[in-house]
Amino acid sequence: MLQAKDTDAHATSRTLLRTLFDHAVEAVSPRQVMPAVLPSAPHGRLVAIAVGKAAAEMMRVAQSHSKTPLPGLVVTRHGHLGEGATRWPEVEVIEAGHPFPDASSVRAAERALEIAHGLQAGDELLVLLSGGGSALLALPAEGVSLADKQEVTRALLQSGATIAEINCVRKHLSRIKGGRLAVAAGAAHVTTWIISDIPGDDPSFVSSGPTVADQTTLAMAREVIAEYHVAVPASVAAALDDPGNETPEADSLGLAGGETAIIGRARTALGAAREFALAHGYAVTDLGDQLQAEARHLGASHAALARRLAGDGQRRLILSGGEATVTVTNQAGRGGRNLEYLLGLAIALGGAAGISAIACDTDGIDGTEAVAGAIVTPDTLARAAVLGLDPAAHLARNDAYPFFEALGDLVVTGPTLTNVNDFRAILYEGGV
Repeated sequence: MLQAKDTDAHATSRTLLRTLFDHAVEAVSPRQVMPAVLPSAPHGRLVAIAVGKAAAEMMRVAQSHSKTPLPGLVVTRHGHLGEGATRWPEVEVIEAGHPFPDASSVRAAERALEIAHGLQAGDELLVLLSGGGSALLALPAEGVSLADKQEVTRALLQSGATIAEINCVRKHLSRIKGGRLAVAAGAAHVTTWIISDIPGDDPSFVSSGPTVADQTTLAMAREVIAEYHVAVPASVAAALDDPGNETPEADSLGLAGGETAIIGRARTALGAAREFALAHGYAVTDLGDQLQAEARHLGASHAALARRLAGDGQRRLILSGGEATVTVTNQAGRGGRNLEYLLGLAIALGGAAGISAIACDTDGIDGTEAVAGAIVTPDTLARAAVLGLDPAAHLARNDAYPFFEALGDLVVTGPTLTNVNDFRAILYEGGV
């Protein structure tokens, strides 16, 4: 039975873990990372297209820095406009599907291309890009239907492929990704500011790089399909064999002359958590921001590390970021990669004293569920046993969400209006 002091310690750990996450998210919010000076268009118009889960907030900040109202387009996920969402003169706002594209995603892509095609030499296109745009801007290649694109997207997301591999395929099944939006802008100058959710921060993979030169090929896309045994519709197979769907050369129509900058990244989010922990007397072990292993296995390996480091009795924080993968074997299961990570971690920890953890997606949505992630404490397995929950069975059927829901351990933030991917923190309180 838990003693009162144990319960108090767990509550303190929960509060600290959530505070660390909140600090991390705030550090990469558009209001913190957006440049205060917008690019200029000395001979023409400045137009802004914002795409992704942070799109509405990025546009809001850009408008606040502009001397005159910016015309353009905002494309974001349904429900990601924020409370009391602002509407701007001459700015069209489209909410679209994520993680699977929908009809609004197609309309959004068409509108973005129309705006780009309407620009002239001397105009400036400012693209405000964040994660999620691969689904939010979806204009399938010729001969590929929206239903076909949805089918292959679902299969890829459930295959265990990394986000870079998934986006390699997406680029070659699209008429807007892989630099094609910048090509559509013709002689206009294109500046792209990116809040990156991609491990390694390669700008060409964030939202499948609609304005960034692509280094992948059709052959690489076909290799991804083969490696993960993804069954694709005949139209998709044909599109990936069609040389016409190769992404544009970097020097085509001025694409190479665009300016691209990563303004927000996971490294910054982890750094904010690190500084907070150091200021509160914790030693910090930083595993980096590029981890991409299978979520449950990553959780188990981090549990082993936490146990080993706890041996010195020092209060410690273990930080990591990146984007874990999940191989889905049960289509009816509920739960994203952060919940699978935590369930694998909890099982491997086995109730180890003094060790708690949080894992959340910085956009506030883990997978397809309306939760950012969850928290694990030393009594997680004991409380689960009281409720008759079998953690191994839940993990085996990709069903981590109802496990943490029953325990009341889900972290619910709502859309954070930014997105630098996963934040993971393991806390050891030393001698607790």
